[in-house]
Amino acid sequence: MARVVLSNVTKVINDHVIVKNISLDIPDKEFFILVGPSGCGKSTTLRMIAGLEEITDGDISIDGRVVNHVRAKDRDIAMVFQNYALYPHMTVYENMAFGLKLRGYPRSEITQRVKEAADILNLGSYLERKPKALSGGQRQRVAVGRAIVRKPRVFLFDEPLSNLDAKLRVQMRLELSKLHERLKTTIIYVTHDQVEAMTMGDRICVMKDGEIQQVAPPLDLYERPNNKFVAGFIGNPPMNFFPVMVEGTKNSIFLRHASFTLAVPKTLIEAVRPHVGKEVDFGIRPEDLYDRLFYNYPVLPHSSVNAAVEVVEPMGSEIFLYLKAGTVDLVVRVPSYVKAEAGKRMELVFNLERMHLFDIKTGDALLKLVARAAPQPPPVAV
Repeated sequence: MARVVLSNVTKVINDHVIVKNISLDIPDKEFFILVGPSGCGKSTTLRMIAGLEEITDGDISIDGRVVNHVRAKDRDIAMVFQNYALYPHMTVYENMAFGLKLRGYPRSEITQRVKEAADILNLGSYLERKPKALSGGQRQRVAVGRAIVRKPRVFLFDEPLSNLDAKLRVQMRLELSKLHERLKTTIIYVTHDQVEAMTMGDRICVMKDGEIQQVAPPLDLYERPNNKFVAGFIGNPPMNFFPVMVEGTKNSIFLRHASFTLAVPKTLIEAVRPHVGKEVDFGIRPEDLYDRLFYNYPVLPHSSVNAAVEVVEPMGSEIFLYLKAGTVDLVVRVPSYVKAEAGKRMELVFNLERMHLFDIKTGDALLKLVARAAPQPPPVAV
């Protein structure tokens, strides 16, 4: 078993709180992601688990054993860094075997473990090469192989793909996911890239300013963010936000902005009613906005806005449109067959069943919906 538990862990450096009173329970065999912007404390948290940073307060346990004062080499963990840190004068085999030699393993077992790891990572034909003769992706696999041969209880990855180009990052994401399925061990993985987090993790911990914002499976983070920060950080392009005043009568509620007004759908009126009379932040994902004329949507009062296209970003199978609706900036994700060009005006339909509302001061989510409405499939274009 390799359950990792952090209980009220704090890290202070020179009176500056780097990590603030965080608690996590990472079960055995989980692929757990720590994600957040630079300086949020995610790498420091990983280094405290590894034993490379001392804890100011709290406890860290691995398999029920508190390891606060256990040396890194005695925690039975293996860490893969952003920098491959390979020995340039050693072959791939020697790099992978080096840690086992230091621990006094017999040569036959070292050979067997290196061969097993090389087979898993498709490095068998590169064992006699030195790092300078390898590509970036191959070097990263060697660094992972050096960890695998240890057969640790926990793998720790600190932004291991950030030095790779875009194509290699995609390839290595797939290989690391396959590796987890094959090894069935606990992985704690740090990244600032929300795409890596969403595609690889069983659960994701979003951090900001040394504090945990939310811990949840990827799609829960996307559909039901705890606050505006999580909603804006998870998703590409990010969620659209703008302030609105909530106004209502007995049977209707409206979200009023200086540039337009939106009517709250009947299914959400009771959830929104407690916020009547308040200014809140409205949020909607780029894929929940549609070109009314292109899809020939029916004209419904207060469900669409007129906007001008400012920038068009073709992405292949889809297009990102950046528009201006009065004083509001919006980004919309549309299929590539939607014809758009800068300067064109569009009438955007809001799929308000999938809107989000956030407290304008605290950023907390105000619509705590257990299940959100399914995305509305666009009808056949006219």
